[in-house]
Amino acid sequence: MLAALLVAVVFLVGLGAGWWQLTGQDKRFIATVLNGLTLGALYFLVASGFTLVFGLMRNVNLAHGSLYLAGAYIGWTAADATGSWFFGVAIGFLAMALAGLALQLLVFRRMEGQDLRQTLVTIGLSIVLADLMLWQWGGQTYQFIPPDWIDGTVRLPMVGMGYSEYRLILFLAAVVIGVGLWLFLNKTKVGTMIRAGVDDRDMLAASGVNVQLVFCVVFAVGAGLAGFAGVVGGTALSIAPGEDTRYLLASLIVVIVGGMGSVTGAAVGAVLIGLAEQLGLVYSPTYGVVYTFLIMVGVLVWRPQGLLGRGG
Repeated sequence: MLAALLVAVVFLVGLGAGWWQLTGQDKRFIATVLNGLTLGALYFLVASGFTLVFGLMRNVNLAHGSLYLAGAYIGWTAADATGSWFFGVAIGFLAMALAGLALQLLVFRRMEGQDLRQTLVTIGLSIVLADLMLWQWGGQTYQFIPPDWIDGTVRLPMVGMGYSEYRLILFLAAVVIGVGLWLFLNKTKVGTMIRAGVDDRDMLAASGVNVQLVFCVVFAVGAGLAGFAGVVGGTALSIAPGEDTRYLLASLIVVIVGGMGSVTGAAVGAVLIGLAEQLGLVYSPTYGVVYTFLIMVGVLVWRPQGLLGRGG
């Protein structure tokens, strides 16, 4: 409830300010707000998988950004070979879901509770994967071509300006996925088992539940979301070396701001960071990157567990 209220306030403030700017024949502000919301939607798609693995399961996976970029590259290769953007989306998701499953079985299962080892191993993996991707796909920039029916411009009612149809669909997709994840974790039996396993996996195992299987499912879904975000993000923006580090850092900030293990918190954090980044880029580009870190520092000082994180 608090999250929905906060998002509504942010949106209404932005919309109101946009109307104020429109009176001066300047539509740049409202376009920037929309860019911030859609960028926040992309950040949420990446961070939602990260919050499942890092925030909920307490597994430190600093190779999550590499899963994003690898999913983008693999999805682009599949889409380029078949001419189907939707096939690229599916392959990006499935390939990274399998990669996440392998990570859980081969790495994290053997290092439960060893945060430092998990951190060092996944940093090493991210470096190796970055070099392998650079070797395979080179240093050039790639971009997906979405289907024509979602690659147009929509004229927004009342504001009298056009905006990318694909970016609006990206925002709606993030909303649907966010609601689906929340319902999955809070309203299903499997979601209950996941939360119980995080709090006391020994007790859950004693009740006859295959804890490792449950955690494998979570890891696969989290990594698959990273691959899915790679394809849809590569369509909205582009794919290039270095994007793995960018989106890993964004995911960390979103999880810290929103709260560990909270899907709703990740949504709120992603919107705040997306808006701060875009508004800063347009109106104070020299210091724009500082604003996201100021938000993170402010949250850590005022509410260390994150805006919607559990206290403890």
